[in-house]
Amino acid sequence: MEHGEQGRTPSNQGEQRGSAFINGLRNYKLREVFTWKFLKTMAMGQGLSALICGTAITSQYLAEDFHVNTPMLQSFMNYALLCFTYTTMLALRKGDGNILQILKTKWWKYLLLGLIDVEANYTVVKAYQFTTLTSIQLLDCFVIPVLMVLSWFFLKTRYHAVHYVAVCICLLGVGAMVGADLIAGRDQGSTSNILLGDGLVLVSAALYAMSNVCQEHTVKNRSRMEFLGMVGLFGTLISSIQLAILEHKDVTKIEWNWKIGLLFAAYALCMFTLYSFMPVVIKMSSATAVNLSLLTADLFSLFCGLFLFHYAFSGMYIVSFVVITVGFVMFNAVPTITLAPASSQGNDRGLSNHASDADNDIRQDTAVELHFEEGKRNEDSKEEDSKCESVPGALTNQVSNEPALIAGYSTKM
Repeated sequence: MEHGEQGRTPSNQGEQRGSAFINGLRNYKLREVFTWKFLKTMAMGQGLSALICGTAITSQYLAEDFHVNTPMLQSFMNYALLCFTYTTMLALRKGDGNILQILKTKWWKYLLLGLIDVEANYTVVKAYQFTTLTSIQLLDCFVIPVLMVLSWFFLKTRYHAVHYVAVCICLLGVGAMVGADLIAGRDQGSTSNILLGDGLVLVSAALYAMSNVCQEHTVKNRSRMEFLGMVGLFGTLISSIQLAILEHKDVTKIEWNWKIGLLFAAYALCMFTLYSFMPVVIKMSSATAVNLSLLTADLFSLFCGLFLFHYAFSGMYIVSFVVITVGFVMFNAVPTITLAPASSQGNDRGLSNHASDADNDIRQDTAVELHFEEGKRNEDSKEEDSKCESVPGALTNQVSNEPALIAGYSTKM
């Protein structure tokens, strides 16, 4: 009987967990999920996807109509705008938030962050020269699991089972989108060196995840202006050096006119707005949630391409958008858990152990009570022995016991 019960225990536990999960989903109310904060976060996330769509369309126009392929120049324009706006605001600050104070203590951290951000943008654009659009769309989703792992270790974020299910659903939506591209014959890009191109996409995804984790930590613990100002400063320096080394010949070949200038300005404006508002959405939710909402950016580009570039329509695009949206809603329906940092007044080894503190208090109280009872018994015995003696002697014995009682109470203090 014991062996039979032990054999049935894992399955019973699995059934109980499954029923608890289903009951938990049934107990959710739409009003509790679709709050004003969630709807605002979702709307702003889709706004960020629309901005990414704007950068993709302007880049495609520059590449196809005017044969301009200068991703580093485009990135430099974005970082220069960030530097002009937010770094200037930091320079005008006074106190600890001043740019000089930040550079004295954290310059190397923001230098590394600027390098990561610049190379993340460059490597994903460079990958288009070696691999196909399908590979880029699929492998670019690698940013989400990397981001979850980094958030687990560095931001102390803990996820529930529903979050992992939601991520898988979103990735299924991306798979539907890629399948629609293959059916429509939109497997654009190059096949000159697929292995190198796929590697660049994976490197870019990892760098984006690092940048987003640093961004979430900074905007939630420091300020949005500090993050954007430092990224703008070091991003401008790094991208200008890289631009002078890698693209100076391509820049000189550009035949400038008002159309090319307008496309460059539109790209820079979309990127500047994207960088400016993305920290706001990350602070409202998380970097992982924002990246899930950005999965619809390719779909926006496809929908715009139906009218601008005459792409073939497929019903799978609608299915993909719905599936990604459902996964995003599921991810945000259950809040994540963030472990609190160790208190400086508590245990130096981590969070204070309230159970051990309570045990210490109980032991101290018990010691005081025992000490008090012992003193009282001694006092009673001395009173009985001093019945035949004079009253002053008894009073002297009572007074002599008071220091012991006071000492007993003082141990608790």
